[in-house]
Amino acid sequence: MRAKKVHRGEAGFTLLEVMVATLIMAIAVAGLLSNLHVSLRNTARLTDYDRATLFAQHKMDELLASAVLPNYEQIGGQFDPGSGSAAVGGWRALARPFEFAPNPRAGDKVLQRVELEIWWNNGDRERRFTLEGFRQAILSPQDAARLTTGGVF
Repeated sequence: MRAKKVHRGEAGFTLLEVMVATLIMAIAVAGLLSNLHVSLRNTARLTDYDRATLFAQHKMDELLASAVLPNYEQIGGQFDPGSGSAAVGGWRALARPFEFAPNPRAGDKVLQRVELEIWWNNGDRERRFTLEGFRQAILSPQDAARLTTGGVF
């Protein structure tokens, strides 16, 4: 039996080549993991924003469909911005006459502006946004008196 001679080109990879390839692969994996972490954090933030947006749309629909929504009286409440999280969130709404005829009287129809502010805590930062809607309302005697005497608009 003869021993087969191994030529330099057939020997495979050298230890240095394997170490360089491993280093390149480690740098690539570290970069990918870093990007994955940032993406997951952004996804969680957007999920909270989406929940708040859906809640705001539902609450605005509820306010606009309400039979009685007093003018100049701020109303509000709390909501859970994240399922199972310890996050805190809430809403505030304020309605007021937006357009009305000159010399308004009780019982007149007016265009009522509804401002809805949604807020929630995202980590150590408070997030908020505001929605605005309009609806037809009947002017109460107190609001008619306030408008004719030049009260708050």
